[in-house]
Amino acid sequence: MRLFHYAKDEEIKAGKTTDIYFVRTKQVLEAKGLDKLRVVAEVTPGEIHRGWSWGILCGIEEEARLFEGYPVDVYAMPEGSIFYHGDHKGVREPVMIIEGPYGDFCLLETPLLGLLCQSSGVATRAARIKKLTSEKIVVAFGIRRMHPVLSPMIDRAAYIGGFDGVSSLMGAETVNVEPSGTMPHALIIVFEDQVKAWKGFDEVMPREVPRVALVDTYFDEKIESIMAAEALKDRLYAVRLDTPGSRKGDFAEIVREVRWELDVRGYNHVKIFVSGGLNEETVKVLSDAGADAFGVGTAVSNAPTIDFAMDIVAVEGRLSAKRGKLGGKKQVWRCQKCLTDIVQTFDEPQPRCPHCGGKTEPMLRLLVKNGKIVAKLPRPREIREYVLEQIGNLTLE
Repeated sequence: MRLFHYAKDEEIKAGKTTDIYFVRTKQVLEAKGLDKLRVVAEVTPGEIHRGWSWGILCGIEEEARLFEGYPVDVYAMPEGSIFYHGDHKGVREPVMIIEGPYGDFCLLETPLLGLLCQSSGVATRAARIKKLTSEKIVVAFGIRRMHPVLSPMIDRAAYIGGFDGVSSLMGAETVNVEPSGTMPHALIIVFEDQVKAWKGFDEVMPREVPRVALVDTYFDEKIESIMAAEALKDRLYAVRLDTPGSRKGDFAEIVREVRWELDVRGYNHVKIFVSGGLNEETVKVLSDAGADAFGVGTAVSNAPTIDFAMDIVAVEGRLSAKRGKLGGKKQVWRCQKCLTDIVQTFDEPQPRCPHCGGKTEPMLRLLVKNGKIVAKLPRPREIREYVLEQIGNLTLE
């Protein structure tokens, strides 16, 4: 008996989380002797949310595990790669190719897309927020808004997208970092005195845990910030403003006010950590107002999914695609200088960048060969560094 509603690893790999019409498709193909026809299927993105010009690909490690043991070849962009809806000419670009007997992998289409769509959406939103906050600290606080079984995936995707820390224990373990967090209102309310709560935290927590005092439980944020600074002095690392929506008013003005009052009293070392309903628009405003760190929750954990789709584009070497799709196995070539993409048929020679004349590299690389994982699966920290390097050269259009 399962206490919670989730699918186990072996159930996902066996296709138990698929849509029923793929089961019926497999039955029909087997009955007609067509299940071993070798196809090329490609995964391409739909329009990216709000017309964003790029996304961050996430979930490739899980795709490798999904197809491991199946008689297929899988090509994919490296995890953490930026991707576009289309190349420089508007040609839809694949982020992944699966090649093999369709009857052997048709039940995996639903989980294949699910592994990419949500995690890529989270990573994309995280990358955009990180770019807006530049070198300032951003921590993922959003797991409480989603089913707990997803917390490692959400935190991993946020971290890969550029966030500096994650709050969940399992998420932190997944990306091999220490979990990040401050203190809840509940701690202060149980003490019934914010100063006693802050001092209790300071007395109990080990030295390596930053002292970040939550300063909006009972009084004005300015008053509680001064109280926290006077109570903990040099030991206070930051104050956190998690102002409820009904009391926010001008949150940026509150940040400026707290910054001023701390500075004029000599507490310049105390940073301002903000949280509570933050999104792309508010983090930029609050960063400009003087906030030093951000706890971002629902905007990232509930980020819009990327609408990837899988389509057959060749059957037994013959071009075959439905209307609106382009037939044939393809390669995506990327200019490493300006990040321009060129989509060509797979066997065409390496092109030069049409914009700057720079050298291009193939983005679709062999991930799984006849069911065996053949590519190196980088660590989350390496993927995050790759993402940050790329978005440093991109705009937030």
